Amino acid sequence: MKHYPFILFYLFCNVFIYAFHGSFWVYVACFMAFSAVVVWGSFAIELGYFVNSITHKRTKIKEVALTFDDGPTEFTPKFLDLLQKHQVKATFFCIGKQIEKYPETFQRIIAEGHTIGNHTLSHSNSTGFLSASKMMAEIENCDKVMKTMGNIETDLYRPPFGVTNPNIAKAIRRTNKISIGWNVRSLDTITDNEKKIYQRITKNLKKGNIILLHDTSEKTYRVLVDLLVFLEDKKYSTFTVDSITNSKKK
Repeated sequence: MKHYPFILFYLFCNVFIYAFHGSFWVYVACFMAFSAVVVWGSFAIELGYFVNSITHKRTKIKEVALTFDDGPTEFTPKFLDLLQKHQVKATFFCIGKQIEKYPETFQRIIAEGHTIGNHTLSHSNSTGFLSASKMMAEIENCDKVMKTMGNIETDLYRPPFGVTNPNIAKAIRRTNKISIGWNVRSLDTITDNEKKIYQRITKNLKKGNIILLHDTSEKTYRVLVDLLVFLEDKKYSTFTVDSITNSKKK
């Protein structure tokens, strides 16, 4: 957790309560404000409120990372064909149960030199409400599937939905994972408008951006077709997330 903003906010609340003589509604207002900050911190992974996450790369060259969540799926082979055509390496944050459904595709991701990250066993909708022990089980069981199906291990972990909280932070520490976020969110699972998705990614693209995509639909595949052309036209190269973590280990 980022302690300094929390402490400053706590002091502000105390000053606010003192200034208004501690009335009931002032306490309610402060409680609501504090709750809003906590919720915001839970869903905004780039804030690092509960756990520090890598959200970009410090670099002087024009390079970005393409990351794909929630696969492998029936669409992933088309993504791999396209990436191979453009000679681009990406980072795939895979769900354990999806690996079990598409083991050959998972093995192809590895064989073609892409980077693998853990995205839990089941990507449960109740992720934000799981205990630390259950979150650890989600991460460790995904690791087991990856080892069985692809003979691969990874220290990269991306929280489902980008949600973090004290239990998730504890699970990440105990499983020795590195939390990976993003600073360009395509919202490709929320909107069907391919033009808006493309514009959201490219509008303010900067060196070192980590782009969040999903290899789960034809729609995102079509966006990727245009995005790769855009990157080539603008002279952007690509990097995989492990290039950041490996450099920090040296």
